[in-house]
Amino acid sequence: MTPAKQQPGEASICFAPNPAYFRTVNMHPKNLSISDFTYQLPDDRIARYPLTERDLSKLLIYKDGLISEDIYRNIHQHIPSNSLLVFNNTKVIPARLFFKNSTGAKIEIFCLDPADENTDMASAMSKTHKTRWNCLIGRANKWKEKQLHLAGSDFTLTAEIADKKADSFVVEFSWQPETLTFAEVLDKAGMMPIPPYLKRESEQLDQQRYQTVYAAQNGSVAAPTAGLHFTGQVMDELKNSNVQFTYVTLHVGAGTFKPVKAEQMEGHEMHAELIDVEATSIQSILNSLNQNIIAVGTTSLRTIESLFWMGQKALHNPEASIQQLEIKQWDAYEMMVENPGKGQTQQALKALLIWMQKNNLNRLLCKTQIMIAPGYKLQVADAIITNFHQPASTLLLLVAAVIGNDKEDWKEIYDYALNHQFRFLSYGDGSLLWAKK
Repeated sequence: MTPAKQQPGEASICFAPNPAYFRTVNMHPKNLSISDFTYQLPDDRIARYPLTERDLSKLLIYKDGLISEDIYRNIHQHIPSNSLLVFNNTKVIPARLFFKNSTGAKIEIFCLDPADENTDMASAMSKTHKTRWNCLIGRANKWKEKQLHLAGSDFTLTAEIADKKADSFVVEFSWQPETLTFAEVLDKAGMMPIPPYLKRESEQLDQQRYQTVYAAQNGSVAAPTAGLHFTGQVMDELKNSNVQFTYVTLHVGAGTFKPVKAEQMEGHEMHAELIDVEATSIQSILNSLNQNIIAVGTTSLRTIESLFWMGQKALHNPEASIQQLEIKQWDAYEMMVENPGKGQTQQALKALLIWMQKNNLNRLLCKTQIMIAPGYKLQVADAIITNFHQPASTLLLLVAAVIGNDKEDWKEIYDYALNHQFRFLSYGDGSLLWAKK
């Protein structure tokens, strides 16, 4: 299923900025300085490897301004009964391919996403014979030949540059046997794309550990790391505590880790991400609005908050196209209201479900560029489970927004983690952060 094409002449749904709201919070994220969201991260605090057991990772709990700690194995003791956990069930693909040129020089091709923007990830991964992807190329200056070849015991993969973009390449892949899907080719030829800050090559253990136990939908080039701490036992304990689960899909792209180079956020462009959410998941969220809704990871949070704004657009224009529902970087702040409530959220999600029904869709595939930063009020989520993020990153801005609009609050949490031997980044420890009421 692919998003419907915007018809010529169609305009976006426009909302004027809400001055009353920004007088209330006294800030707009455009005006934030990224230098206010940095900290000193010692190199020895970055977890190079995961713990032997996933659920023994430390868990920081922040609620009502108080900090405590435990381990993930006991997380069910910190989540109220009848809460809804929203997981991102994306699956990391072995996106790193290593070829050699005619002189034996190694050339790395890092697959980012399908080159045809109208192709959803499931369709792209099921392609046979050939496909085109946007890629990063390491040592591209060594690629002199028209084609590079990678041969295994039962396959041959060929790569050819089809186009050059400002910051990437379009690479056409073809392979034998032609009956293999691209997903099968990557499984045979590729390596797991562990983050460069781990400063090591991918190893056999990463095949399993840089993947959540509930991963189902192929497409990410980075793990939704908040979920790496969950085990079957942890999830069983949560179910026994009457905690409900639902799943969304947002394939994590390299843009998630795009560094903020502009001093003010107005100069930073968020990457657009394609969310894939079934109507049944939206209904589960709708049914849980009177309970606690907890996003497992920043990608899950961006997804469910985007659903609210898409619903707002559907509410204002029931005839909107799928492109008109897309969330641009600053849409949420232009549409923001002063005193949001669950009633308004219910109205928006209902409108989105009605729009899907009207368009005969049981899955919503739509792009979001949402930026969640101080100045943002959560519309759906009550808390987030997340790891500790890099300094001066949009992920750190998101954390700061969740716990409150005081830009200093996040520092208390990160200072505690640094002073109490928490491990940082993808294979590190994590936190359960409750939004301020």
